[in-house]
Amino acid sequence: MSKGSGDIREATAYAPASVGNVAIGFDILGFSVDALGDRVTVRRRKEPGVVITSITGVPEELPLEPERNTAGRALLAMLDALKPGCGFEMRIEKGIPLGSGLGGSAASAVGAVVAANAVLSGPCTRVELLKFAMQGEAVASGSLHVDNISPSLYGGLVLTVGIEQPMVKQIPVPDGVRAVIVHPHMFLSTKQARAMLRPAVDLSDFVWQTANLAGFISGCYTNDIDMIRACLEDVVIEPQRQALIPGFREARAAAMQAGALGCSISGAGPTMFAWALEPDAPAVLDAMRREFASRSVETDNWIVDICSPGARIVEERAS
Repeated sequence: MSKGSGDIREATAYAPASVGNVAIGFDILGFSVDALGDRVTVRRRKEPGVVITSITGVPEELPLEPERNTAGRALLAMLDALKPGCGFEMRIEKGIPLGSGLGGSAASAVGAVVAANAVLSGPCTRVELLKFAMQGEAVASGSLHVDNISPSLYGGLVLTVGIEQPMVKQIPVPDGVRAVIVHPHMFLSTKQARAMLRPAVDLSDFVWQTANLAGFISGCYTNDIDMIRACLEDVVIEPQRQALIPGFREARAAAMQAGALGCSISGAGPTMFAWALEPDAPAVLDAMRREFASRSVETDNWIVDICSPGARIVEERAS
């Protein structure tokens, strides 16, 4: 990220897509997907407030009113907290499909605060930027959560604990493990997917899911592939949401049969992800893609390095 010297009047940030939850870490775990992302350009202006001049790259209309836009709301929170004596003009280039479960709303908010940070004389820490971006994400999801924002901002596999004072930890990933991403061409609202969740969890499922989260993180730190394979299973959220994705069960079963370490829903869906050893990743991808193709569902597909970079400045213009 830029150091924000104050000599920069306009900056463009790239914020990557992300996989939220990672099966066993609902609202607290995510990893970045650098293969696609949003570009946000912020220009410092004398007038107060936030103006969004254009949103391109997506067929659906998104609100230009900053209060209703994830990136706009994030910048409003930033201005309210910092009171820098200026305002922001913003352009957004969407590279992440809406309602895909790949953190599109989070990426716009992250890109906005990273770009704005580059044009301010006193730059913020990443944790401060995280908290501003959280206010933007709430516009899309209806709640404050960080499992997409943190990996988009920091990069890699990220655990975030806490909301008021978030603590962020980047988790190592064993060498040779790749993520397989399959995005079926359908739309799922994050608010809809969250609204269907039961408010309570059975004690047995709580214990199981807690053990899976602990075992998964332990496996990442100790390069224990067998532990990761045993623990990358969601027993709480996935069973409730899988019916929203036609073909999910079959695609997941096909991925596991092809050698995946685990396979689940990316965020609220409908995108699915799997972890696999690099030699097995192409077969896992083909297996998942075939299941959707058999239902005449088109997909976008990627095999990505989980340890990818987070948001960064890609262009700056001086005063």
